[in-house]
Amino acid sequence: MKIIIAGAYAIGNYLASLLNRTNEDITIIDDNDEALDSINSDLDVLTMHASPVSIKALREIDTSHADLFIAVTLNQEVNVTSCALAKSLGAKHTVARVEEYEYAKPKNKDVLKRMGIDSIIYPELLAAQDIINGLKMSWVRQRWDVHDGALVMLGIKLREKCQILNKPLKDLIGPDDPYHIVAIKRGNETIIPGGNDMLLLHDMAYFMTKKEYIPLVRQIVGKEDYADVRNVMIMGGGKTAVRTAHIMPEYMKYKIIEINPTRCEQLNELLPRTADYVINGDARDTSLLNEEGIRSTQAFVALTGSSEANILACLTAKRYGVRKTVAVVENIDYVDMAESLDIGTIINKKAIAASRIYETLLEGKANNVRFLMQAKADVAEFTAASGSRITKKRIFELGLPKGVTFGGLVRNGEGMLISGGTQIQEGDIVVVFCHNADMKRIEKLFN
Repeated sequence: MKIIIAGAYAIGNYLASLLNRTNEDITIIDDNDEALDSINSDLDVLTMHASPVSIKALREIDTSHADLFIAVTLNQEVNVTSCALAKSLGAKHTVARVEEYEYAKPKNKDVLKRMGIDSIIYPELLAAQDIINGLKMSWVRQRWDVHDGALVMLGIKLREKCQILNKPLKDLIGPDDPYHIVAIKRGNETIIPGGNDMLLLHDMAYFMTKKEYIPLVRQIVGKEDYADVRNVMIMGGGKTAVRTAHIMPEYMKYKIIEINPTRCEQLNELLPRTADYVINGDARDTSLLNEEGIRSTQAFVALTGSSEANILACLTAKRYGVRKTVAVVENIDYVDMAESLDIGTIINKKAIAASRIYETLLEGKANNVRFLMQAKADVAEFTAASGSRITKKRIFELGLPKGVTFGGLVRNGEGMLISGGTQIQEGDIVVVFCHNADMKRIEKLFN
């Protein structure tokens, strides 16, 4: 597949590293030499120093034969224009990163389509959705819904009260039990567990279950004493904070602490509910946090542009007894550190955006693709096609690559946990967890 990426900055760089694993034909175009040099030093991809809106340059990199043209520069207008030009030159599918919510509204999809833009990526909205998912379950680090909630994957940090520590999984979980462990993150290692593996203290365990069994999972991991989130304190009043406020459930009250007084005035116009508060101040100021009720807050969300400030602020909130903390950590180098410091839920907008773009590579058989940054693994929904290899053998007979496991399936709208003896049928939606393996190879099983 021929892929052209316009923009060699954060998302473009991260996306290129993600796609490079599948040995795609990748070209990156940007007019910033320094950004291109950084990519050339890390990745084996073609680069071109030119403006993404140069018709001449787009012709030179053979845009007419591009299967996918992705515009993720720092400039929204450049992204929109370059996608329109690429489509006119013959690119099959175009994706543009935008900075304004107006472009992401469903009612404007047809307008953009006529311009030559097939898909829109608005990272701030995607991040806000992940934040709200995390706030709805204070005891869960990460939640991922399969097929509108027919199955649910929960990433949970295991503490001393967990009832299933230090025992082989084969003695704890059978094929008929209402949950499966699909992966374990232990230190810097990700484990696709077998029957002899055990859960240890401080592991991050990824559970696959059905909605009705979530209370059971909460009980066995010892998280029943975690209070539901009713009050949220948000540090930073940028676009992600605004989008988070717009989709915040009505039962949650929030305060936004923003250091810039001009932005505070803007927030009063942009936010959806006047009953909540915008405070002008520095959320790293402990006296301000006390004054604004940090000790009675169930969740603290750090959304400034500084990864370091967000990490430190979450550590401070935890010291005041806030159990649910969420930090935007855009610097990939800081993610492992934030995890080791037990920050809580970590949000990385470029990883979320790259995951959404990655879906377009899988030729329509995969949906809801996510890169689980902390586990360094992909998870996706694959649909079994008629006559596909996946439907001809039971799971244990397929010879799945190392690092791949199936967490469950949805059949006729009903979620089901599966075992090695399960026979997948045409039309089944299968949850695939993939660590250090080529998801394109897994895709072939479903085609």
